[in-house]
Amino acid sequence: MKLLFDARWIGDHGIGSFARALDQRLGLPHLRIGGSPSSPFDPLRMLVAIMFRTPRGACVFSPGYNAPLFLVRPYVFTIHDLNHIDCPENTSRLKRLYYRFIMQRAARNAFRVLTVSCYSRQRIVEWAGIDACRVVNVGNGVDACYHPDVRPYAPGYPYLLCVSNRKAHKNEPRVVKAFVQAAINPNIRLIFTGQANDALLKLSRHYGVENRVVFIGRVPEADLPSLYRGGIALVFPSLYEGFGLPVIEAMACGTTVLTSNTTSLPEVAGDAALLVDPLSVEEIAMGIERLCNDNVLRETLRERGLRRASIFSWDDVAYRVKAVLDELESEKMR
Repeated sequence: MKLLFDARWIGDHGIGSFARALDQRLGLPHLRIGGSPSSPFDPLRMLVAIMFRTPRGACVFSPGYNAPLFLVRPYVFTIHDLNHIDCPENTSRLKRLYYRFIMQRAARNAFRVLTVSCYSRQRIVEWAGIDACRVVNVGNGVDACYHPDVRPYAPGYPYLLCVSNRKAHKNEPRVVKAFVQAAINPNIRLIFTGQANDALLKLSRHYGVENRVVFIGRVPEADLPSLYRGGIALVFPSLYEGFGLPVIEAMACGTTVLTSNTTSLPEVAGDAALLVDPLSVEEIAMGIERLCNDNVLRETLRERGLRRASIFSWDDVAYRVKAVLDELESEKMR
């Protein structure tokens, strides 16, 4: 049986890292298809590619949430989270229709649905109304380039880091407000990855911290380890994550982490991060104070974080994915 891989997801983002790691380790031939896998026209494009560009009996594996209009071949795909279902601010009528009529149907008819956390697995089971045994948590990994010996980013001032993207669920306004409230050294700045938007610039000016809140634009993945390593802490109180790769990437670099006590984040962070209520500016501010002012706590979390990050291996993820694909192959040969 021939297994084909949808490699279009590979890129510098969460799903992209997952796709790249599996492509490197599984070495599956690629599905012959162009275009963006997140395009609203992709279900039809996928259907055509699978029907006319794949051998009869071939199976398709996607590391992302795309699916053909109808499943005409055995199919395995990956739903990393239900962000567009659970976060109204991140959705649209078109996305809701896509999830309802394409993804939900695909989840019910695919051989297996893969996901990356127990939290996401449970949400997918509830949302799709399928047996839990058909949704497999394969987890995520951290690349070897994230390690504590990397050269730290040194902008000339101490900083807290927020790896983010201006989406509402990233909770950035509360991060800025908490940064303002925190009783910390005024030389400490707050660095956001990505471009500024008007709302955050206006908020920073309102609180008089526009010179302490820094937006450094898009950061190539090759530069992220240094950025993590140079920071006092990663501040990541997201309202919703299916996994939260920045948490383990920061830990692998020896950087302490403040993150949320909701969704998948406690599961990923374990006891190696400072967990806060992401809806409470006061809790986030107190957490920032503790990480900036308590060297003993920071060192304790640093050591725990290094141990915690070491259990997230892309080789293990690939092993779990291969087990699902081997199961599919065995079933096809019966």
